[in-house]
Amino acid sequence: MEGERIEGDFLVIGSGLAGLNFALRVADAGKVLVITKKERSETNTNYAQAGIAAAIGEDDSPSIHFQDTVRAGCGISNEEAVRIMVEEGPSLVMRLAELGVEFTKKKLPDGREVWDLWKEGGHSRRRILHAGDFTGQHIERVLIERAKEKENIKVFEDFIAVELIVEDGRCLGAWVFDEKRRKIIPFIARVVFLATGGGAQVYLHSTNPSIATGDGISIAWRAGALIANLEFVQFHPTSVYSREKRERNFLISEAVRGEGAVLLNLSGERFMEKYDERKELAPRDVVARAIDKELKERGEEYVLLDLSPVGEKKIKEKFPNIYRHLLENYGIDITRNPIPVVPAAHYLCGGVKTDVNGRTSIRGLYAAGEVACTGVHGANRLASNSLLEALVFSDRAARDALEFDEPVPLGLRLRFREGKESIERIVLVHMRERIKKTMCDLVGIVRNDYRLSRALRILRLLNEEISEMFSRVPVSRDTIELRSLSDLAYLITLCASMRKESRGLHYNTDHPEPRKEWERETVIG
Repeated sequence: MEGERIEGDFLVIGSGLAGLNFALRVADAGKVLVITKKERSETNTNYAQAGIAAAIGEDDSPSIHFQDTVRAGCGISNEEAVRIMVEEGPSLVMRLAELGVEFTKKKLPDGREVWDLWKEGGHSRRRILHAGDFTGQHIERVLIERAKEKENIKVFEDFIAVELIVEDGRCLGAWVFDEKRRKIIPFIARVVFLATGGGAQVYLHSTNPSIATGDGISIAWRAGALIANLEFVQFHPTSVYSREKRERNFLISEAVRGEGAVLLNLSGERFMEKYDERKELAPRDVVARAIDKELKERGEEYVLLDLSPVGEKKIKEKFPNIYRHLLENYGIDITRNPIPVVPAAHYLCGGVKTDVNGRTSIRGLYAAGEVACTGVHGANRLASNSLLEALVFSDRAARDALEFDEPVPLGLRLRFREGKESIERIVLVHMRERIKKTMCDLVGIVRNDYRLSRALRILRLLNEEISEMFSRVPVSRDTIELRSLSDLAYLITLCASMRKESRGLHYNTDHPEPRKEWERETVIG
């Protein structure tokens, strides 16, 4: 396929916090092309309820934030990356405020206004800045507005990256599917920045939007990039349970428990004290495993999140969107009734391996945000560190990319071969559901060697079948996402099979304890 091509200096794949922050930081240095699968606001950032962690409180410091983050990471966090994040984060968060993000403030008795900082699981201090109870949405809106002001930034909506263009170890762009015109177009740039977010849609129950299918990890892996730590999948402990099939599970922010909400079994008994002295404020992996164990032991489908200790006034003041959403969409008045909740796949702590400047193992290819693995999170992510990580490392990637001045080679010859055979959509849907069910049944919160080996056999065969099919049929959103999910499921399971221990989010009943020799990353080449 030859002909049309789109050229720029920087190609940004994804339009969440990491992608838009990178675009804004490099916009004065050249033409920036931003491609996004749906509308530019349809990102994981947009669904981030709680907030962004930053050590700005009078009783807080970067060193305390560092200790909390490393403790959550269970011995394998990249301490250099963590230190960079907690030290550079506060000033970058304040820059978001200067750009127009209206983080919530409160008045003290003496009349002073200060940031209204929340406390979440695993944090020893109140350090979560938030904009109401839909922080990601506010950040996304402001960054979109600022991007519109930059003439050098052009956003392409309904464009999906299919493959990276790599020549002699150098990334030069990507083959991109224009969904509206149903055409594949090469986008050429001297720097490519991956900011596609995560892929928790690989599980049956997920808090992520439907677009979160691991596309960035898939195309980077197929191009030869190193992948790390994908066995560490974070399940949010409290997503709303519903018997109706929904695109995504609505999550109830950690901050609700930070304000006093408690977890109950269906007999109305608190149970978290059996599992951790921090009770409901234990890290997410502990809470999710505790809920999973309660459900399995009691044969129940959900537990209850009781907000009555928070009080009606505070619920409506601090969590107006959660209150309204549950009332309008689930018929639950959370000031009167507990919320039925279950754990749901929420966040990938692993991804495309990068250094602290966002550089991947492929020259000219950068990554930040959930698609990347900086090593900050180690074996478990501390709540509200994800937006901070995306902000800090997209900023560092932009600074490094501005120094990357290797030109695109002249006379670049490009050709993409697309299949012509037809395929029924029902076949694609069936394959997609099989991947999700395999992951849910065999590679979930609690794992064992037999389940993992069985999943690996199933997913390896599926991956081969889907890859072969992809080469025969026309490219579409369905086929791209199916291949991405297949790749991601296989990579998560491969990483989980390699790690013969339990650590953080990876819990294997055949290897229930952490092992010294596994105090390291899991890397796939």
